[in-house]
Amino acid sequence: MTYRTTLAKLSLAFTVLVVGLGAGLSQASTQPVPLIDKAAASAISTAFTHKKPDNFKQFLTQLSGDKSLAGGTGPAIEQYLAGKPLHATQQNSIYRLLGIYTRVKYGQLAKEMLTKLVAIPTFKVADVPQHENPNIKTMGKALEKIAGRFDLAFRNVDNRVFEVTLPGKSDALIGIHAHADVVPVNKDLWVLDDGTKLDPFTVTTIDGRMYGRGTEDDKNGIVASLLAMKVIKEEQIPLLHTFRLMVDTTEETGAGAIEHYLKHNPTPDYNLALDGSYPVVIAEKGYGVIMANFPVRKGSGKGAEIVSLTGGLATNQIPKAATARIKTSKAKRLKADIDRLAKQYIAAKGKDFSSNTRIDNGDLLLTMVGVSAHSSDPGSGINPVSRLLGLIAVLNRNLEIKENHITDAAQYANDNWGLDFHGKALGVDFNHEFMGPLTTALTFIGLDEKKLQVAVNLRIPVGKEPAVLQSEIEKKLSQWRTEHNVDMAVDYALSSPMYRNPEGKWVNALLDVASENLGIERRFGSSSGGTSVHDLPNGVQFGLSLPDARYSGHNANEFKTVEQFLLDLQIVTESFARLANLPQLQ
Repeated sequence: MTYRTTLAKLSLAFTVLVVGLGAGLSQASTQPVPLIDKAAASAISTAFTHKKPDNFKQFLTQLSGDKSLAGGTGPAIEQYLAGKPLHATQQNSIYRLLGIYTRVKYGQLAKEMLTKLVAIPTFKVADVPQHENPNIKTMGKALEKIAGRFDLAFRNVDNRVFEVTLPGKSDALIGIHAHADVVPVNKDLWVLDDGTKLDPFTVTTIDGRMYGRGTEDDKNGIVASLLAMKVIKEEQIPLLHTFRLMVDTTEETGAGAIEHYLKHNPTPDYNLALDGSYPVVIAEKGYGVIMANFPVRKGSGKGAEIVSLTGGLATNQIPKAATARIKTSKAKRLKADIDRLAKQYIAAKGKDFSSNTRIDNGDLLLTMVGVSAHSSDPGSGINPVSRLLGLIAVLNRNLEIKENHITDAAQYANDNWGLDFHGKALGVDFNHEFMGPLTTALTFIGLDEKKLQVAVNLRIPVGKEPAVLQSEIEKKLSQWRTEHNVDMAVDYALSSPMYRNPEGKWVNALLDVASENLGIERRFGSSSGGTSVHDLPNGVQFGLSLPDARYSGHNANEFKTVEQFLLDLQIVTESFARLANLPQLQ
């Protein structure tokens, strides 16, 4: 996820758009100033940098001895240590301190755990189901070992979902969703601006950033959940409700694991995805893939021939680079011509990307370099796939290039999608006031002996049914195919968006925890990325990315800052404790 998110004000217009959802939207109102705000929490965690209390009560005792740090929490600490009843504000302050304690006590352990989990390359292996993937099995064993050390109940459900449970007294079941699988990597692209080369599966900390595949999406969520559950259990925090961490193994790789799990296990009553954005996301766009298939055909005509094309490795990520290999008997001359046309193309299309050509064993390699991004937020990157295909269309018009399946695909991409990422070239663009616009991104190129595939990834807001959108696109692509006499088959898979009623004590508690700890506005958000809770009851995203920060998941050089990672650990612990002790969740 998941996942680029936009925050939107819950205005009257939004209320009108969701008629029937009730008065829950009004609950995103301003709350009293907490006893421990972001600055106070930071001061406490800094003061304990070199103090490692043995337990939570010792932490509170040490804190209460420093009135400048304890501030207005002194009475709450005194009541808690004496075993006396607390009123709501005092109890919430204690849970905030529990989160800070977890950060202080287990921050280093959290980083070590993340390092070990990132080292397991859990991307999908071609033609191997994830539940048979040896690295997924290794991940399951690693999580089982951690759960055992933490005295938490672990269950491996067919190598599809890894389950960790912390039982409570009521019948309510709160599902915590994170995922163990990751998107593929191109190791050659994991290079920092200063030339430093990174190993995607070795966490490398540079200037406060922990680089590695899964640090942002989503092994950090697994670590935070496990440590929060450990602390709640060992500190004997009361639990009215049961927490169940459900680690998905197919969230990035075709889905299916959660569906399999729920056929044989109870569906949680409340579902939190630690795989999106803060503070609380109540809407997710629908996911879509339009896969154009071009049969491989022998080149016709005169001149050079483009014989191979590489781009993205998955439909849900925009790569950093895309490359074409061109067979030619006049490499030097062709290089000069392509360099000239590429320079003109780049100047006309924004100057924010680059191309390079080099001769390789007599062939010419043409590479387009952009900025990698999550496909749910194509505007945060510079797409080299669409730009390379666009340039190939230019070369085909201006140079002697043989016509084949690659030039067919380039013309298709250039005419129907172009560099726009809102569907404007096809005339299917639309926008939702709260969820934002439809987005479309050319993300994937696959080529084998039989066919060339070019994928467009869609993120669909409320406002147009997926079936209607598909029908519009089908009609226009069919017309284009007929007009250009191109042999092309198109596969469609479009899903509906999620739009939830944001009401209840549980969701307001989450809003409080996130907004107060992060110092951000207390309002609901909408996401372009989908998560495991998309079709589950009472499903929302709850972190772990900041709403206004560029998301690094799915990108080359994916990272999580150390500060935010520790803050996530603090927030997740507090939120679990808060939810666990709400007498009524609704």
